[in-house]
Amino acid sequence: MEDGTIDPKLPIPGRRNILITSALPYVNNVPHLGNIIGCVLSADVFARFCRNRGYNAIYICGTDEYGTATETKALEENCTPKEICDKYHAIHKEVYDWFLTLKSLWPIVFQLYCDTCKKFLADRLVEGFCPFEVCNYDSARGDQCEKCGKLLNPTELKDPKCKVCRTTPRIRDTDHLFIELPLLKDKLTEYINETSVTGSWSQNAIQTTKAWLKEGLRQRCITRDLKWGVPVPHEKYKDKVFYVWFDAPIGYVSITSCYTSEWEQWWKNPENVELYQFMGKDNVPFHTVMFPSTQLGTGENWTLMKTISVTEYLNYEAGKFSKSKGVGVFGNDVKDTNIPVEVWRYYLLTNRPEVSDTLFTWDDLQAKLTGELLNNLGNFVNRVLSFIAKPEPAGYGSVIPDAPGAESHPLTQSLAEKVGSLVEQYVEAMEKVKLKQGLKVAMTISNEGNAYLQGTKFWKLYKEDKPSCAIVIRTAAGVVHLLAQLLEPFMPSFSREVFKQLDLPPHFSLSDERGEVLIASRPWEILPPSHKIGNPQPLFKELKDEEVQQYREKFAGSQADRRARDAEAVNMAEQLKKTKLSDAKKQKASKGAGTSKPQPAADREITMARLDIRVGKIVKARKHPNADSLYLEEIDVGGGEVRTVVSGLVKYIPLEEMQNRMVCVLCNLKPAKMRDVMSQAMVLAASSSDGSKVELVEPPESAKIGERVRFAGFEGEPDDVLNPKKKIWETLVVDLHTNENLVACYKDLPFTTDSGVCKVSSISNGTIR
Repeated sequence: MEDGTIDPKLPIPGRRNILITSALPYVNNVPHLGNIIGCVLSADVFARFCRNRGYNAIYICGTDEYGTATETKALEENCTPKEICDKYHAIHKEVYDWFLTLKSLWPIVFQLYCDTCKKFLADRLVEGFCPFEVCNYDSARGDQCEKCGKLLNPTELKDPKCKVCRTTPRIRDTDHLFIELPLLKDKLTEYINETSVTGSWSQNAIQTTKAWLKEGLRQRCITRDLKWGVPVPHEKYKDKVFYVWFDAPIGYVSITSCYTSEWEQWWKNPENVELYQFMGKDNVPFHTVMFPSTQLGTGENWTLMKTISVTEYLNYEAGKFSKSKGVGVFGNDVKDTNIPVEVWRYYLLTNRPEVSDTLFTWDDLQAKLTGELLNNLGNFVNRVLSFIAKPEPAGYGSVIPDAPGAESHPLTQSLAEKVGSLVEQYVEAMEKVKLKQGLKVAMTISNEGNAYLQGTKFWKLYKEDKPSCAIVIRTAAGVVHLLAQLLEPFMPSFSREVFKQLDLPPHFSLSDERGEVLIASRPWEILPPSHKIGNPQPLFKELKDEEVQQYREKFAGSQADRRARDAEAVNMAEQLKKTKLSDAKKQKASKGAGTSKPQPAADREITMARLDIRVGKIVKARKHPNADSLYLEEIDVGGGEVRTVVSGLVKYIPLEEMQNRMVCVLCNLKPAKMRDVMSQAMVLAASSSDGSKVELVEPPESAKIGERVRFAGFEGEPDDVLNPKKKIWETLVVDLHTNENLVACYKDLPFTTDSGVCKVSSISNGTIR
C-alpha cells in the first residue's frame, strides 16, 4: 500500500468492500503489452480509483504455473516446468513492478494419444484445423481456437498433430472427472441474467456468455493427463492433474488466504463484498460460466462475481501480439526504451480495447505523447507553475496568490461549472469501470484549463489587472492539483511528480469523510493562498522521429528474428575483432590498391534487401494488343523513369480501376518479353486462397513515387538485376502474404514505407505474387 493507507485485512461494516482480481497470467513467457493492459494494468487502475474514493479495496493477483502451456515451454527450453515457472515468475514480477501495479459424474472420455511420445496429449499439446467451417484456422489448439475464440476439445480438431513430434495421434479412451454443467443450468442462468444487468457487465462478456448458454451446456472435463499441475486427490486418478481453468480461479481464493487468514470474510460474504474481475476476452467463459458453476455446485454461500471488465485484443503494428510466437513489444522491452512508465501507462490505457480490437503503432504512441501529454497536459501544468515560480515583478515568486472575488469572475465561474460537471462524469465512468472514458474526461479538464488560460490572457492581466490575474492563477493551480488527483490511477508517477512540484504531500482522496464525491465547483479554494510551491520542471519530453524509426525496426518481426539479428551483429563484431591488420592489408592488396569493391551480388545472402520494390504510379493502362488476359501499364517508378509493365490482371481488375493507381512495383527482375512486349517490372498483387480474387498491393496515400519499400532488419542496397539462375525472387516470394489485418508482409514483417505499411482492400491471408 502507498501513501500511508491502511492495508485492509477484513471487510469493514458500513463501507463499500471491493474485492478485485485480474486473470492470473501464465508464467510460460514474458508478458506483452496486450497481456498487461487486458488484465493487470486495468485492474490496478480500478483498485487505485476505489482507494481514492475511500472504499475498502483489495486487489488479488498472482501467476498461473500449471497447465499444458508451461509443460510445452519446458520442452522447448529443455528444462523442468518448475524451472520455467521460477524463471518467468521473476520476469513477470519485475515487469509489473516497473509498471507500478500492486502488487460430479466420472464418465469415460475419448482422448488423443501419441504413439511416438507414448502418452495422452493434453489439449494444448495438439494443433490442427479449427472444426468450424467459417473459421478453419490451421493452427487451432486443442482447447481453443485463437482466431475465432471457440472453446474446443482436442478430438474435434481436423487433421490433429502432436505439437512435440508432429505425428498424427490416435483416439483412445481414458477416465476423467467432469463437472456437470447441465445440472447447474437453472441456477447459473438465473445468476447470469440478473448479475449481468445489475453488475453492468461489459457487452463483450454478455455476448460470449449468452452464446455459451445458447449452444447448450455440456459436461466439462476438469482433469488432464499431465505431470505438472495440482494432483487429483483420488486413488483412481492419481496420475492426473486438475485442468488449469478449473483450478486457476480457485487460485484467487488461495492467494487471498495467503494475504489474510480471514479470507472467508472476503470470499464467503456476498452481502458485504463486491467482486470485480478483469481479463481478456478469451478468458470470459471460465469466469462467467465455469468458476460460478464451481461455486454454485458446492451449495455454499460464496461471493460471486458482480462485475466483469473484458478487453478485446490489442494488436501490434500490422498483426497480433503473440506470446507464443514472440511478436510485439513485451514488458521487458519497454524498460529498455527511454520512454517513461507514465507514457506507457497513458498510451495503453487511452488505447484500451474496451469494445473492439485496437492497434498499437509507434506513430500513434508518438502522436499521443506529443498532442495529449506534451501539448495538452504537460503544457498546462508547466505553464501555470512556471508563471507562479517567476520572481517578482514577472511572476509571484513561487507563492500562490490570494483570489478574492473569484465567484463573480465570469470566465472563472464558467470554468468552475465545467470542471464540476466533468468530475461527476469522471466518477460515474470509473464507477462503471469505463476506464478509457474516465481518462478521456480527466484529459478534457486539462483542455478546459488550457482554454481558460488563453481566454483570460493572464499574461496581459498581470500587467493590466493584477487582482483578476491572481484569480486566474490561483484557480488554474487548483485545477493542476485536481488533475494530479484524478490522473493518479492512470499515471501515479506523474501525479507524485506534480505534488512534488507543488511542494505538497500526495493527496489522492476524491471523497469527504462521509464518502461523498468532492465536487470541484470552487477550484480557486483548492490551494491556500501564501503556499509556496516547489521547483517546476517539464513533465514530458518529445519522442523524435528517428527514435520512433529505431523502435519500429528494433521490435519488428518475432523475438526469434530479433535474437537472430542480434546474434548476427555480435558475430560480425567478433569477426572484426579477430581480423588482424596484416590480413586486412593482404585482402586489400589482393583486390588492388584503392579499388575496394562491394561484395558481389552472387555471394550475398538471399534476403529481402536484395529486392528493389518501389512505390510506383500507373500513368496509363490499356489492353495488351496481342493478349486478351493482359494489361499494358506505363508506370512512373521515380526519378523521371517510366517503365512498361505487362500484368495478367484483366480477369480480376476493371481497366478503369487501373488508371492513376499507386502500386508496389518489383523493379529489378530481369526484363522479359511477353507477347512481343518487353515487361520491365512486376506489379505486386495478392490472390485469395481459392484464386478467385486478386487485388493490388497499395502503398499509403501519402507515400512518394520512387520511394523504396523496406523490411525491418534487412538493410542494404538491392541488386541491379536479379540473376534468374540464383532463384532469388523464387526463394523469397513463398513467404510473401497478406495477414488478417490486410497488411502485405514478408513472414511477419510488413511492407513498410516512410508513410506507413502497404495493404490490400479485402484479401486476408492471401498470397502475394
